[in-house]
Amino acid sequence: MEQFHSKTINYFYILALCLLSFGLIFGLAGALEYVFPGVSKHYISFEKIRPLHVSSMVFWILTAAMGAVFTFLQEHTGKGIRYPKLLKIQLFLFVIATVSILISYFFGIFGGREYWEFHPGFAIPIWIGWVLFLINIFGSIESFKKQPVYVWMWLTGVVFFLFTYTESNLWLFAWFRNEIVHDMTIQWKSYGSLVGAWNMLVYGSSIYLMDKIAGNKKYSYSNIAFWLYFLGLFNGMFNWGHHIYTLPTFPYVKHIAYAVSMTELILFARIIWLWRDSISSIQKNYHILSYRFIMSADIWVFITLGLAICMSVPALNIYMHGTHVVVGHTMGATIGINSMLLMSFVFDRISKQKAVEQNMKSINIGYWIIQISLPIFFLSLVIAGFVKGYWQLSEDRGPYLGMIYSLKPYFIVFAVSGTTMIIGFLMVIFPALKGLINYKSLEK
Repeated sequence: MEQFHSKTINYFYILALCLLSFGLIFGLAGALEYVFPGVSKHYISFEKIRPLHVSSMVFWILTAAMGAVFTFLQEHTGKGIRYPKLLKIQLFLFVIATVSILISYFFGIFGGREYWEFHPGFAIPIWIGWVLFLINIFGSIESFKKQPVYVWMWLTGVVFFLFTYTESNLWLFAWFRNEIVHDMTIQWKSYGSLVGAWNMLVYGSSIYLMDKIAGNKKYSYSNIAFWLYFLGLFNGMFNWGHHIYTLPTFPYVKHIAYAVSMTELILFARIIWLWRDSISSIQKNYHILSYRFIMSADIWVFITLGLAICMSVPALNIYMHGTHVVVGHTMGATIGINSMLLMSFVFDRISKQKAVEQNMKSINIGYWIIQISLPIFFLSLVIAGFVKGYWQLSEDRGPYLGMIYSLKPYFIVFAVSGTTMIIGFLMVIFPALKGLINYKSLEK
């Protein structure tokens, strides 16, 4: 299907990997602030570092997911993208938006909310670009009959994201903004659902790739695949309620969210049940580079899902909410699941490129540095979060500064493991970028 792959798609991956690199570097700068407060204030303040890190990582996920969907959709249909010009316009809009957003942060220009801390004006090219993405996805699928589960995940993901992204900007209207409880409820509802929306794109692509590696589409057409798809979509829409347990909103909203969150136990139990099959599959496909990243993501799905279930229990949530446990969960999901899956898509794309073959040793070393560093990184945040949570609920708690000082050993481990993890990622990213650039030149 190589002839159907537009070289424009390589630019989505190149942009994504550059954003990942920036996000990791800004993340390291933020981690150092925990250990050495004010270390970078003469160059760049923490209020700029945080949005630079967060926005870079969010757009890494979105742009890489778009590249994967376009690539795999063409392979699935056996045809090119329906509207190539719209594809180029979409890429242009996202390049302009992401670059402008990062530059604006350096100049201290903000104006948005958490995750979208950029000026609201930048939401316009992002929204338009996503509409073009939606048009191309729907236009490239000639029939909706007898489609595998990953196609439905792409379709619902692209529509779901557009809706929730629009919803996340409703605070711009005074009617929503002036009532703080309603405002915060909508804000956290939309953010929780946004993650569910882009997960549809990422997870759908991972199912396609696993079918590709297996050499058959048996699972993608199975009843269990569609049942789990609906369960995942249901959770993405309604399990955001644990974010607002502390808000004085309607009790039924919290009760529904709790009930929905507990359905994740079904997914958790299924992972355990199929663990033996996963081991045999690893032994069979370990030589495939993209599969190794999928294998890693599979482990982190188990870990982060378990933590998410704990966070959804009100009695435990009060110890976790607003602490580094939430940060640890976010890092586990963003790096352990999303980034591992997205890297598997990148390496599937460039699997036959010389840059991969020539740098395989570096890639393997980088991969294992990541796998060793990430659990340490994750645990340091989770433990620090529980220590803070216990302090928050303690009746005889000491001063805040004393509590923060007690967390410093965990922050040191967090910074050191984060540094080694970033080194591992860069050892993987640079050969991938080289492969994509060479891939582009090979298509000339």
